[in-house]
Amino acid sequence: MWWRCGWEAVGVAYQPAASVAGSSLPPLSRPELAEARRVRAVELFEDGVSNAEIARAVGVCAESVRRWRRVWEEGGAHALRRRAATGRPPKLDDAQVETVRAALEQGAQAHGFEADLWTLERVGAVVERATGVVLSRASVWRLLTGRLGWSLQRPDRRAVERDESEIARWVAHEWPRIKRGR
Repeated sequence: MWWRCGWEAVGVAYQPAASVAGSSLPPLSRPELAEARRVRAVELFEDGVSNAEIARAVGVCAESVRRWRRVWEEGGAHALRRRAATGRPPKLDDAQVETVRAALEQGAQAHGFEADLWTLERVGAVVERATGVVLSRASVWRLLTGRLGWSLQRPDRRAVERDESEIARWVAHEWPRIKRGR
């Protein structure tokens, strides 16, 4: 079964402000939508609405509403709010990430590499030199794509001997002759 997504799924009428009416607002993320459902459920708890009606109104199963009601009764509305993600803290703090960003923006050749091309190994070496922290390849990838906002860019592979004028001549003269079948 598919559930409607967005504010409508939690019974909230959403109208963008006049200043952003022409823009496309990003949809709610999954955690934001889940929290919006719980917030709406709390409002309905306070109004004395039954679990079954709340489940239908916010688009979840009755068991979820029962669990939310128990948490709400024990800890209040605050207990149903989203919490920060748990897990191991990052090895690099924000200041170290900015140090790495500045070092990478200098280019690979500034750090003694032959070509001005970044690889995960090269970035890892620069991170270690700049911060003293050793990162795995996977951690370097997460640093680049997640915290620095970089993306994978592959260089065009072109032969050194490539002659653009000869290619243009061939396309203009030889290819039409071959296509005609002569």
